[in-house]
Amino acid sequence: MGVNLYNSERYLDPTAYEALTNIEREKKQWRKVVFICSPYAGDIEGNVMRTKRYARFALTEGAVPIIPHLMYPQFLQDDDKDERKLGIKMGLVLLTRCDELWVFGSKISPGMAIEIKKAEQRNITIRQFTTECKWIGGAKR
Repeated sequence: MGVNLYNSERYLDPTAYEALTNIEREKKQWRKVVFICSPYAGDIEGNVMRTKRYARFALTEGAVPIIPHLMYPQFLQDDDKDERKLGIKMGLVLLTRCDELWVFGSKISPGMAIEIKKAEQRNITIRQFTTECKWIGGAKR
């Protein structure tokens, strides 16, 4: 449809036209927000290192990565059952505000399964990648 130089009454309205054109231009520059879904528990050091690589990959693909399992362990204890549940719950809140869920690797942890199920329930696009960041399934890129 585009932005019209004339208002609804067909009068020339360059100020509104310029403002609306700027808004449209800015929208095109916005990046999609993606939730990074990958293992944390187990090999925590290795999993954190890989997840940082996934975040960098998402950035190079023009996305804004959201990674709760790198943020919440900074102040929540993953080995405390109640704090782990709280971290997952807060992560799911963030997931509902994301455009896509990007799953990395073929191993699906229990926490990842919860995130994938929530994305499916919310009809959030799910993309699947190898641990080497190669697309293997889900919505086309």
